[in-house]
Formats: sequence, structure tokens, C-alpha cells
Amino acid sequence: MEFDLKKIDAIIDSCGCEAKNLITVLQGVQAELRYLPTEVMEYIAEKMDISVAKVFSVATFYENFSLNAKGQYVIKICDGTACHVRKSIPILTKVREILGLSEDKPTTDDMMFTVETVSCLGACGLAPVMTVNDKVFPSMTPEKAETLINDIKEGKEVC
Repeated sequence: MEFDLKKIDAIIDSCGCEAKNLITVLQGVQAELRYLPTEVMEYIAEKMDISVAKVFSVATFYENFSLNAKGQYVIKICDGTACHVRKSIPILTKVREILGLSEDKPTTDDMMFTVETVSCLGACGLAPVMTVNDKVFPSMTPEKAETLINDIKEGKEVC
């Protein structure tokens, strides 16, 4: 896969080439590409004069960084205590069923959807909660999740 290295250069230049700015650079690259491809991390290491091992260790240490490509719509289903007790697992099961996904296959082949479970979204009073591209959808049910996914597939503005 080819990446626009001019965009990567612009991110590095805006953050600064010093090693202390590595996390900020990785955040900028992930915001642009939605994940951190191996080739791009190697390029960042070379450009910032940091070892490839250091770049990979930072990228794999922090949970917010992803080394896998994500879909256009990232669906996060909370399975923290409040959400779990209020039945978040049936929501997860329904979403995966609708999209033909599993724990081992989190992203659709067309790169439209990625489904993730998270430990907490910080909205316990709204449980069970699901987000789509960080927009919160409270009091979710399997039926509401299905409607939401169908709306996205139909091109309706939901997030």
C-alpha cells in the first residue's frame, strides 16, 4: 500500500523532529490514516532519527494506537460493568452478526466498519453505550444498533 509521505512529512514538521515528539507525531499520523502502518512507522523512525524498535515500542505500548487498518466507521461497544450489567453483549453479538464480523475479524472487507469492545467509555449513566466515530449513542439495544447500522449503510447522516 502506498502512503502520501508528504502528509507524513508535514505532520513530523509541525510536531518537530525531536524524539520527545514521537507520541504527538504518531497521534497525528493515526488521525490522518486511522492506523499506523509498518511502512510509515519505519519512515517516521528514519525521518526522526529514532530506532524502528523505539517507534514500535511506543506504538504498541499505548492502547490508543492501532497497527491494523480500521474501517470508515469505528464502532465501539462498551463492556464495562454498568454496560455489561445492562446487556451490552447482545448488542455486540447483533452488530457482529449484521456485519459478518467476529472477535478475530473486526473489520469488514469493504473497510466500511470496524467493531471494537472497550472496557469503559465513561458514560456509565447512559449504559449500555455504543459509539460510532466517537459519537455516543446511549441506552443502546440490539434493535437500535441494527437501525443505526442500516442508516449508515443507506448514507443517512448519523455521525
